Amino acid sequence: MTPHIIALLILLSTILIPVKGQSEVLLLAHGYLGSSASWEQSGVVQALTGQGWQRAGILMAGPGGVQEIAAPGRKAERKIYLVELPAIAPLSIQADHLSPMLRLLAARHPKERFILAGHSVGGLVLRLALVRGEVPNPAALITIATPHLGTPLAEQALDATDDVWPVEVVKDFFGGSGYQTLKISRGLYFDIVRQHPGSLLFWLNNQPHPEIRYISVLRGGPLMMGDFLVPGVSQEMNNVPALRGRATSRIAGSGHELIWPDGILLSSLLKDFVK
Repeated sequence: MTPHIIALLILLSTILIPVKGQSEVLLLAHGYLGSSASWEQSGVVQALTGQGWQRAGILMAGPGGVQEIAAPGRKAERKIYLVELPAIAPLSIQADHLSPMLRLLAARHPKERFILAGHSVGGLVLRLALVRGEVPNPAALITIATPHLGTPLAEQALDATDDVWPVEVVKDFFGGSGYQTLKISRGLYFDIVRQHPGSLLFWLNNQPHPEIRYISVLRGGPLMMGDFLVPGVSQEMNNVPALRGRATSRIAGSGHELIWPDGILLSSLLKDFVK
């Protein structure tokens, strides 16, 4: 066999060997009063695993650093990580909890693309992490019912808990756990009031965002009126000044909570990223 034929055979072998597809990390962030379990209980994760994605673990911040509930899909080509965030804390604190988790995943999956999906306030936490430059190899952000421009209900909650003695004592006594939840969530409510100069959302919405794909999943039916917590106009990332004209949108459901069709929609959207 001549050297020319050997070289040709080597070249053909490299062409004919199947090329392994780009590996992907899907990171799911829950919303206000939610947890990582929200994605499981709604059926979203089950819909994704039915399309070939595999659970890789649940990450949470602990006193000694990031703690993890491991799952067997860490080495899969398509893997899902869930994050556990302090769901009633201000956005910056939630993002600070997320930061070491992102550093861990960046070290573990240095060459893989990251697709982020956030429900409600979780979408804002992920967008804040993107603007901070903390997401390794970002490819896309998908938000579901996220208050990108804020929500008037946050202002109502602040008004309802802005009390002085003795009114505060009376509300504490008769309001029960619901009123207590409103009170301890005030820091977050300040962050998600309707954007105005000086607010966190106004700052975030005018920061440079990475050149990735942005997809808004909107609630409220064909008129995109939103849900009982977040107006439709606020859920649309094209209304964010820094993202105007850069996002696409899909409509799914009418309530604010996660639902299993969100998993079907996510599976469909993810097919555009995974070839």
